[in-house]
Amino acid sequence: MTFKSVIDFKEIMTSLDWTIFALVFVVTLGSVVYGNILKAKDKKLQQDEEASFLDLLLMGRQLTLPMFVATLVATWYGGIFGVTKIAFEQGVFNFVTQGVFWYISYVIFALFITDRVAKYKAVTLPDLIEKMFGPKSAKLTAVFNFFNVLPIAYVISLGLFIQTFFGGSQLLCMLLGVAVVITYTLYGGFRAVVFSDLIQFFVMCSGVALVLFFSVSTFGGPEFLRLNLPEQHFSLTGGESIATTLVWGFIALSTLIDPNFYQRVFAAKSTKVAKRGIYISTGIWIIFDICTTAGAMYARAVIPDTASDKAYLVYALQILPDGVKGFVLAGILATILSTIDSYLFIAGTTVSYDLLPKKYQRKVSFHHLGIIIVGFIAVLMGVLFEGNIKAVWKTLGSYSAACLLLPVLYGYIFPGKIKDMQFVFSSILGVISVSVWRYIPRSGLWANIDELYIGILATSMGLALFPIFAKLKTMRKEI
Repeated sequence: MTFKSVIDFKEIMTSLDWTIFALVFVVTLGSVVYGNILKAKDKKLQQDEEASFLDLLLMGRQLTLPMFVATLVATWYGGIFGVTKIAFEQGVFNFVTQGVFWYISYVIFALFITDRVAKYKAVTLPDLIEKMFGPKSAKLTAVFNFFNVLPIAYVISLGLFIQTFFGGSQLLCMLLGVAVVITYTLYGGFRAVVFSDLIQFFVMCSGVALVLFFSVSTFGGPEFLRLNLPEQHFSLTGGESIATTLVWGFIALSTLIDPNFYQRVFAAKSTKVAKRGIYISTGIWIIFDICTTAGAMYARAVIPDTASDKAYLVYALQILPDGVKGFVLAGILATILSTIDSYLFIAGTTVSYDLLPKKYQRKVSFHHLGIIIVGFIAVLMGVLFEGNIKAVWKTLGSYSAACLLLPVLYGYIFPGKIKDMQFVFSSILGVISVSVWRYIPRSGLWANIDELYIGILATSMGLALFPIFAKLKTMRKEI
């Protein structure tokens, strides 16, 4: 069997493949419609404005365990072209940085945070922050959230997917893809996201498993990879320094302040459902990451000259038989769509519920407008990042982990000890430090120190020094 580094996607796909691909897409849209039919039958939602609004944002806090797992797992893998690019270039390093570090974060969340946040009955992460620290902290968190949940990496992935099959400029492809996702997200709110995730979860997990299955069947197991890949592909650091590798560990801890994660926990029927759901999801994520990492490594071993951002797709469509190609292609698209719709929805919620004045918070029209605005900002940012998904994750993750993570964690560990302005002061100090360190010229030892470490140091100093400044200010007033 001969594999090519460049293929004509239109020729390699058969009528059967396109039929199966279209069928999966139709079933996904059908699930959204079905979810809204169930909503229409609920008389309470039609008569109670408060219940209707809670259904819009959190599906009425009625997520069962299967729904919780499906929507949580599906939301986390929209950057499939990003993770497979890293695995193609650096092998096992991808599983460590985009897998293991994150599993640790998920378990920490389940063990130490889920019970703590349940008592607040919050609707969003900034709403939780306001109840823990104060209104100024909440507004600053909302600003952070806005940038943290811009689905830039996933819009880039969707653009690459569409461009691969239909051609055109990346900008046009991103715009078309985002327009479709916005349309069905506006139609059903969080309920639409959850019901579409149920289908996408099954398809995406089956798809990556099938790629690995046919790879092993065709070429053999780990021994084939060992003989056909550089030794560096089996290194835990992938040729990077320990310090650079650990940066991804801190970025993974941003899960502890990820609004999508909190949204699912807030929407769960109970704390027990949320905790069980996180543990089950983590097990599924481990299997999924093994499949994507190994699949991309097979692609590197078989077609090493392929463009790394599209290598997994190029390889998958050649290793799979007719019919299965269409299903797996739908699975790859599902991983992207299931994340974009979640991020668009939560970003729209951030704009309408957390950033706007309270009198506008419960207006559905403002929520819809927020989703549309966020979608097109994400497209523009995708252009600015020149399609580099890894750079998007690194940049936004560094700001989130360095500037927001520590104040929130300290708030959990020392409840009531972190004051509103102390939170704001330390976070802003972190933002300034990260930004300055990114752009000032550095040499020697300083050149190798990542901006994330500088941000963490600055935020920690802000938390420690603020009480001293506040006390000095009080003493001056008394004098």
